[in-house]
Amino acid sequence: MHRSRLRVLATFAAFGLAAAAPWSGALAQGGAWPTKPVRIVVTFPPGGAPDTLARVLAEKWAALGQSVTVDNKPGAGGNIGADMVAKAPGDGHTLVVGTVGTHAINAALYGDRMPYNHLRDFTPIAFLASTPNLLVVNKTVPANNVRELIELAKKQPLSFGSAGSGTSIHLSGELFNTLAGVKMQHIPYKGRAQAIPDLLGGRVQLMFDNMPSSLPLVKSGELKGLAVTSAQRSPAAPNIPTIAESGIPGFEATSWFGLYGSPGIPRDVQMRINAETLKVMAMPDVKEKLAALGLDINAGTPEALTTFMQAETVKWAKVVKDSGAKAD
Repeated sequence: MHRSRLRVLATFAAFGLAAAAPWSGALAQGGAWPTKPVRIVVTFPPGGAPDTLARVLAEKWAALGQSVTVDNKPGAGGNIGADMVAKAPGDGHTLVVGTVGTHAINAALYGDRMPYNHLRDFTPIAFLASTPNLLVVNKTVPANNVRELIELAKKQPLSFGSAGSGTSIHLSGELFNTLAGVKMQHIPYKGRAQAIPDLLGGRVQLMFDNMPSSLPLVKSGELKGLAVTSAQRSPAAPNIPTIAESGIPGFEATSWFGLYGSPGIPRDVQMRINAETLKVMAMPDVKEKLAALGLDINAGTPEALTTFMQAETVKWAKVVKDSGAKAD
């Protein structure tokens, strides 16, 4: 059973390499856009990777002549904000930074309670970036590596916080439970802004947080960073080992973020937004800023995003089923 889970997880890196070539092509500018104010919905509170990406786009797109606002709409693992965009007019002026949760995991986790169909109810624009999660623990937890954490979890109750059910932060913890043979309790929050204070205060002991959010807290000594969830070490934190090399071979769980619009956006407008997105993501200052936070940029075509999203949906459906994860 473990081998099948690991094969499913291992497809992320392989697919990313296979898709890299078509994502790098230059695209035509497309139709007129923007013709009125643009709203980018973020399905989590300020401070995380989706919020960072949205604000980078908003800052750079200000030069296009229309106001661009970031609208944080957290709740239900990102479903509340994503659903707002799924039901907005299809003119290209309401966008959302979709995540692995809103556009892959949640379909399996929420089932009939999903308010939208992530494969049908959005216009894909471009893949934005991916990042590993970082396993961080309260600095008073008597564990300094993954093996020590597993031993501790077998001796006493531990809880891990997340930014909400269905996020990669949640599923990373569930996968850890399954492969490590432990039963840490999942405590969902409405976003990392609510989870981190409880982690710092010791009300939850650990978290599999997005690296851009948690790495500064590790560097400042406020949290201990034990391992990253990616298959390889992150260039942003080369001294932090992977979970795979720390005692759970083959472990891999990565967060990713894509830009989507409401359904029905005309093709020429879709391609114009795609071109403006790729232009921003290729800017040297943007690349430098995001790399320092542990975000790996891989922007590309709408078709590549769709293909990748479909593969991720299949992969995470199996992980949800095998782990027995539930939407709290």
